[in-house]
Amino acid sequence: MGNNLKNYAIVLASGTGSRFGGNLPKQFEKIGEKTILELSLDIFEQNKGIDEIILVITPEYFDLAKNIIKNKYKKLFKILKGGATRKDSSSIGVNALEEDEANVLIHDCARPFLSQMVLNKCISSLKKYDAVDVAVPVTDTVMTVENGFIKNIPERKTMYASQTPQCFKLSVIKRAHELSRGNNDFTDDCGMVLKYNLAQIYIVEGEAKNIKITYPQDISKNF
Repeated sequence: MGNNLKNYAIVLASGTGSRFGGNLPKQFEKIGEKTILELSLDIFEQNKGIDEIILVITPEYFDLAKNIIKNKYKKLFKILKGGATRKDSSSIGVNALEEDEANVLIHDCARPFLSQMVLNKCISSLKKYDAVDVAVPVTDTVMTVENGFIKNIPERKTMYASQTPQCFKLSVIKRAHELSRGNNDFTDDCGMVLKYNLAQIYIVEGEAKNIKITYPQDISKNF
């Protein structure tokens, strides 16, 4: 069954980009000739394994987004208004799908440098696993801090930094959102799946270039 499921990409572009600065959210900043929004949509439009794309956009910029991407993406079949948090926006995207089962790849629009190689690994892994995350080994020493003092330094070899896409069987991620309704302590979708023990989460190794653009200087790192 898993091999014949449709592959949906949900691109989350509903943040306000407050740390980035500027007059518009960062998804409307240009890198070269294209906005970050277009670059992220391009990744999934160009991948043969992706069947359809859902875009979840900041409500105030819904019309701007529609004008920018007008008639450019054959696979883009829904543009939805996002919620107050990333979790809300993810839930809006996930619950827009009505199939009993499908593969869902949830991606932060602010990661426009995701490679086709990593994306293909995600799609392939969903044939075997119910939940997949993209992550890279942490290169810096990581510590937990309490009241301004180091409390613990975990072994670095066990530490990974999560990227996106985060990928799931539709039934799993829908259930995660259902169980976590009213709980806004989650910063990503894998956290919900883990919390409610809905599936083991397989790791696809990501790439250093698949950064999340947070500050203007992040753009120059890739050029």
